[in-house]
Amino acid sequence: MKYISTRGNNQELTASEAIIQGLAEDGGLFVPESMPKVNMAFIEGLENLSYQQRAVKVLSQFLTDYTQAEIEGCVERAYGDQKFDDEAIAPVNMLKNVSVLELWHGPTSAFKDMALQLLPQLLSTALKKTKAKNEVMILVATSGDTGKAALEGFKDVPQTKIMVFYPDNGVSRIQRLQMVTQQGGNVAVTAVKGNFDDAQSGVKEIFSDKAFNAQLNEKGVSLSSANSINWGRLVPQIVYYFSAYADLLKAGKIKAGDQISFVVPTGNFGDILAGFYAREMGLPVKKLVCASNANNVLTDFLNTGIYDRNRDFYKTISPSMDILISSNLERLLYHITNDTAKVAGWMKELAETGKYDVGAEVLARIKGIFAADWSNDDATKAMIAKEYQQEKYVADPHTAVAWNAFEKMADKENVVIVSTASPYKFNESVLTALSKDIAGKNEFQLLDELAAINSFTIPEGLGNLKNAEIRHNQVVNKSEMTKAVLNFALK
Repeated sequence: MKYISTRGNNQELTASEAIIQGLAEDGGLFVPESMPKVNMAFIEGLENLSYQQRAVKVLSQFLTDYTQAEIEGCVERAYGDQKFDDEAIAPVNMLKNVSVLELWHGPTSAFKDMALQLLPQLLSTALKKTKAKNEVMILVATSGDTGKAALEGFKDVPQTKIMVFYPDNGVSRIQRLQMVTQQGGNVAVTAVKGNFDDAQSGVKEIFSDKAFNAQLNEKGVSLSSANSINWGRLVPQIVYYFSAYADLLKAGKIKAGDQISFVVPTGNFGDILAGFYAREMGLPVKKLVCASNANNVLTDFLNTGIYDRNRDFYKTISPSMDILISSNLERLLYHITNDTAKVAGWMKELAETGKYDVGAEVLARIKGIFAADWSNDDATKAMIAKEYQQEKYVADPHTAVAWNAFEKMADKENVVIVSTASPYKFNESVLTALSKDIAGKNEFQLLDELAAINSFTIPEGLGNLKNAEIRHNQVVNKSEMTKAVLNFALK
């Protein structure tokens, strides 16, 4: 299988080449040239397999230049060795009224672990396969969770360095601590003055700066990405949609062929896009519901066909979704239209004017698959309280945004809420929503406070932050990001 750009240049790369390069030469995103298809026998065959075995079967559909043994090795290194605190890796918690796909049992307590434990293994294997000589430097812009998960995944991986940029004052206290205490001889963490879109656009500008990339190449360094713009970051996420379906089959909650819907808290559109890929492959998905916070640019787009980032930016209690430029939407537009010229035109409009309109015909096709809703902070807090009262389930703010969208759905049959983070990562917001007294308490006292009412214990990685050394203090303006990258690349 070959991978091509959403914007239509003539590159045709293997999966390993696309994973190493990260972003296409024309600024587009790599997508599979054709969509692999699976039948119900394939899906039913996943029912009695472990998560790791399911992953190998699904990934093999896309990573056709990797051998079976290579994929199995990557999967075992990513999900084995008790890195996850639940042996199911991505368990489905089947509550009274809805099922919850929990994607936060990994080492950094967020769904990003599902991909970012695997991406470094895929990249490391790809470097060997292609006999690449350069050191690969991973650049990441994070709204909170991706950064720590990428740092943990790439820590001390041979032939790589990783540099993470996060918005100064734009992540939770726990998220910041997770990043600035990161150990590893090949890691750097830098705060950017501004919001996530400043950090993300800064990283994209560095990738597209041909002169700067040539300068790095002369020094034996190539840039790549661990954001979901990298195909190697997106493809592992397809697995857990199949796995959730298999778990529901095994539990007798559905019969083979029954359609299910997923409600996904969405910022950069990667998580929900993986559900789209699963659907296109043949998984019986009825609807993908995109749940946004007050930065509801995606809700407006999915309802009107007009993407317009020219709006107020809000800092919310669900900061990983505080995004106005959702990069992965570009991939969806390519798959819906199969027209690289149109996609390139829309992305040019977005860069120049901050908006584009896909028109009624494209919107109608998208609405056949996707629905959308959003919640402000008050509604999110109310949902956290309601679900704790009804189910004794403690949801983090991002999951609560999805839960609120689920509550508004007319058809609630066979619905799975995708839970993207542990509530312990957002203990202050969760405890406030549950009307607990948090006055004068630090984040570690708040962890203990939440543990007293939660059925899940404090994740080890969060509990250990209390005595962790602060190792990264750099803060830069967006205009200084390129210099920071150069300094670290040559270090």
